[in-house]
Amino acid sequence: MADLSAFPITQKWTPKNPDILQLFSFPTPNGVKASIALEEMQIPYEAHLVTLSDADVKSPEFLSLNPNNKIPAIIDPNGPDGTPVGLFESGAILIYLAEKSGKLIGETASDKARTIQWLMFQMGGLGPMLGQMGFFVKFAGSQWEDKRPQQRYVDEAKRLLAVLEKQLDGQDWVTGQFSIADIAIAPWLNALNFYEARDMVGWDDHKNLVAYLDRFMARPAVDKGKNIPQRP
Repeated sequence: MADLSAFPITQKWTPKNPDILQLFSFPTPNGVKASIALEEMQIPYEAHLVTLSDADVKSPEFLSLNPNNKIPAIIDPNGPDGTPVGLFESGAILIYLAEKSGKLIGETASDKARTIQWLMFQMGGLGPMLGQMGFFVKFAGSQWEDKRPQQRYVDEAKRLLAVLEKQLDGQDWVTGQFSIADIAIAPWLNALNFYEARDMVGWDDHKNLVAYLDRFMARPAVDKGKNIPQRP
């Protein structure tokens, strides 16, 4: 049995089976990247619900694995060097899992480069911009009388959606084949509904994106992974 005692997080979220990968997460657009990838790649794992409350994400145990106090994070007892490895940052986790499994990162070095390129597009652009837009449209920022900040992020969201709409011309997936780039991108597109911002960004005018998201959400692994860990 794997010894994970070097990871203090396991004192608060105790593994039932320490021999398999441990996922510490919550079903947000970033959180489900990891669970969907694990389901798609068929990597055995155990999920632990880490709520977004300070009691969880700012606890000493969680901060010991992710000092940035964000989900998701993982511990792989079967690390590449023969010892357990802990990781945070959803993009880094996706790359790690793809390389571990040999799946969803492309067949060639060029494929891999293109996949990571579009993964970074989500990490550096689409996710942060849609998240900020959500703050100004649905959450506390929506109460501000000055709508210039909101419009800034709405405009940038529209620009990024146009980039993806063009990229999907004539192909089902962002790189031409299903990959971790899609696992990163599609949950953030789905969040537009949660943010009640679809009309604001003209979602229905993006025919390629509408069909793309429908294809993504219809995948059995996505349907399962989007609800892992289950909300309380």
